Amino acid sequence: MIKSKPLCGIIPPLVTPLKDNETLDVESLEKLIEHLIAGGVHGLFILGTTGEEQSLSYGVRQQMIRESARINNGRLPLLVCVTDTSIVESIRLARVAADCGADGVVSAPPYYFATGQPELAQFYEELVPQLPLPVFLYNMPSHVKVSFAPDTVRRIARNPQVIGFKDSSANAVYFQSVMYKMKERPDFAMLVGPEEITGECVLLGGHGGINGGANMFPELYVAMYDAAVRRDIERVLELQQYIMQISTSIYTVGKHGSSYLKGLKCALSLLGIIKDDFVASPFYKFEEPEREKIRQALAALPIKDGKLCI
Repeated sequence: MIKSKPLCGIIPPLVTPLKDNETLDVESLEKLIEHLIAGGVHGLFILGTTGEEQSLSYGVRQQMIRESARINNGRLPLLVCVTDTSIVESIRLARVAADCGADGVVSAPPYYFATGQPELAQFYEELVPQLPLPVFLYNMPSHVKVSFAPDTVRRIARNPQVIGFKDSSANAVYFQSVMYKMKERPDFAMLVGPEEITGECVLLGGHGGINGGANMFPELYVAMYDAAVRRDIERVLELQQYIMQISTSIYTVGKHGSSYLKGLKCALSLLGIIKDDFVASPFYKFEEPEREKIRQALAALPIKDGKLCI
C-alpha cells in the first residue's frame, strides 16, 4: 500500500528475468526482489521499459505481476506498467494488478499512432476512471513519439486518482516545467527515470528516481537520494561519479539503442543476481566479446561481496 503521498525515494524499474521469450525465470526474480529490498529501495516498478513490457506476451506480463506481488508480499509499494496500444488491454492488465495486490499502475501514452495533446488528454480522461488503482503518468517520448505537455499533465491530474509522474525524457528543464505546473498538488509525486540526473532533480524538489542501475547496486541510488534530500552536496558529487562511471561503461557497450538493456542484464548475470541475461526478441543478449567488456567495467568498480563500496 502507498502509505505516503507523494511516493518518494528510489523505485527500481525491475528487469524481467527470462529463460526464453515465453518463460519467466521465477527463481531469478525472487533473488532480484530480495536483493532490492535488502538494498533499502522504497518501492518496486515492474513491466516498464527496463522490464521489456512491450516485448512480452500478455501471459508473461500477467505472470510477472502475480509472481512479483507474491514475492514482495506487501513489503514495498508495487507499481505495474499497463501501457498498451489498446485501452481494453491496459484496463485488463490493471485489473490483474489490482487483483494481485499492486498499489498503483503506470501508463505511458499509447504508441504507434501519435496523438495530439487534446487527444492525449481525452484518452486519459477515458482511461483513468476505468482503472482500479492510483495512476502514475509515464513520459517516454523516445519510445512513444509523444510527450505530455505540462498543461496536459495538469489537465489529466485534475482527477485525484492521478497521483504522480515518471519522466524519462532526460530533459531536466522539462521536468522542472511539469513540477512547476503541478505545484498546487503537493501530494503529486515527481519521479525521474534517468539516473544521471536523479540527484539534481531531487535537490530541486523532485521526489525520487526510477533508476535502472538500482537493479545492480540499490545502495548507491538510495544513498544518492538520501544525500540529495539532506542537501549534502559533497556526498551527492561523490556518488555522482559512481553513477556516471556505471552509465558510461556498462550502458555503452555495443552499437545500438538496446545497449543499456543488454548491458544491464549482462551485468546482473555476471553479478549472480539473475541466472541468465536473455533479452526478449527483437533483441539478443551480448556475445562473449561484449560480455568481457561488461566484466571489465564491473571489475573497475569497488565491488565487494556483490555490493558497491561507497
